[in-house]
Amino acid sequence: MQLIAIISVLIIGGFLAWLAEGRNRDWPKWVSLFTILLSGLLVIPLFSLEPITLQLGATSSQWLLIYEAPWIPRFGISFLFALDGLSLLMVALTIFLGLVALASSWNEIEHQPGFFQFNLMWTLAGVTGVFVSLDLFLFFFFWEVMLIPMYFLIAIWGHENKAYASMKFFLFTQISGLFMLLSILALVFAAKSMTGSFTFNYFDLVGLDLDADIAWWLMLGFFIAFVVKLPGFPFHTWLPDAHTQAPTAASVLLAGILLKTGAYGLLRFTVPLFPQAAMEIAEMAMLLGAIGVVYGAVMAFAQDDFKRLIAYSSVSHMGFVLIGIFAWRELTLQGSVMQMVAHGLSTAALFMIAGALQHRLHTRDLSEMGGLWKDMPRMGAITLFFIIASLGMPGLGNFVGEFLILLGTFQVDVPITVFASLGLIVAAIYALVAMQRAFQGATIADRNLKDFDAREVGIMVLMMLGLVYLGIHPQPIFDMVEPSLKSLYLLTEPTHEWVGTLR
Repeated sequence: MQLIAIISVLIIGGFLAWLAEGRNRDWPKWVSLFTILLSGLLVIPLFSLEPITLQLGATSSQWLLIYEAPWIPRFGISFLFALDGLSLLMVALTIFLGLVALASSWNEIEHQPGFFQFNLMWTLAGVTGVFVSLDLFLFFFFWEVMLIPMYFLIAIWGHENKAYASMKFFLFTQISGLFMLLSILALVFAAKSMTGSFTFNYFDLVGLDLDADIAWWLMLGFFIAFVVKLPGFPFHTWLPDAHTQAPTAASVLLAGILLKTGAYGLLRFTVPLFPQAAMEIAEMAMLLGAIGVVYGAVMAFAQDDFKRLIAYSSVSHMGFVLIGIFAWRELTLQGSVMQMVAHGLSTAALFMIAGALQHRLHTRDLSEMGGLWKDMPRMGAITLFFIIASLGMPGLGNFVGEFLILLGTFQVDVPITVFASLGLIVAAIYALVAMQRAFQGATIADRNLKDFDAREVGIMVLMMLGLVYLGIHPQPIFDMVEPSLKSLYLLTEPTHEWVGTLR
């Protein structure tokens, strides 16, 4: 019931924030703040739950919480919510970045603030539902709940080309989601022909002995939907436009958590449901990830728009996650999870900085910046920290994730590892050049700009501390997700032994 309570609080809080606009235009953001804090309080006790062991395919798995109630029994559809270490980590990241998104938009939204907060809260509710739903129909339902309010956030409160960007985002995600829906339905009918009854239950569908050709096509539907959301090359083209035109809060959520739903889907559904078919395309998937790493870095270097630069850097960094998942080794899986969390913090912070700059300068063009450190030293120092973090500086969380991915992938495919490593070199170039163009050099014009205030510095410090903690003491995160990753790994590699990360 705790999981239902978290999702319900976010949904009801969104409605209340929308209704509060009629009383006072400042009330919606305070309602949203209370909603997120209450959701966070509901998440905290979940960290102390004792695990329970359930059968998952041919192996056992550990779960912190399971809740199931009938929904449409005739078709085997139920309210099946489950929480393990992996999903708990993603839910906690979702609630925290919801707070970051709210803080970033605190003084930014003047048009329909109540409806804005409604869409913000419903996006968080949808993402939370995606991370805890193990009925495939329910999972798809929350997948749609997550995407529709994000479309409204971009379409209504976006910038100059918001109509084009929001429609492109909608078409890419909806068409790819259609492939997943068709695969889900085909999988359910295949399961019915084998078992005699309809079921959308994840535990019942894992481990089915499907025909190899059928499994390959079903896997492809899931793979396309999740790689588009990741986003992986060459399905990434919606992302730069969406990020560039989105309001700051939407960019924070999009980069911080919505992209992670794609990686989570690959980890939780694509490989476990179709292990043999997924391993058949592993080489191609790793190659696409490596191309994404280098291509995203090169394209980021070519940008003058600060938000577009960060968007292409997301394509590059999430390419490492795609490589790590399909390398399917203990080190790469744990590195992928670490990269998901660290990227969520660092990129969300960079988009918050980009939004703050646009709010103050009324431009995203790096050629119209320069010498900003003189006017905004706090913002300059904080930006430098997150720029260095995104490069993978040792001692910060991004380094741990990328290092483990490359180390594990080296055991699987040396050429892809070497090729992907080139992205790290280009990343150092584009990030430091962007820092130089925006905050160093000659001042473009006389300006009296407002530096980060206490609210903005406070939320940035929390993210900075998070990245430092992940970098110098990552073991608690590894321990949290190890039972989940171990069960998934042994599900697809039953003859192997889980080694885990070095201690």
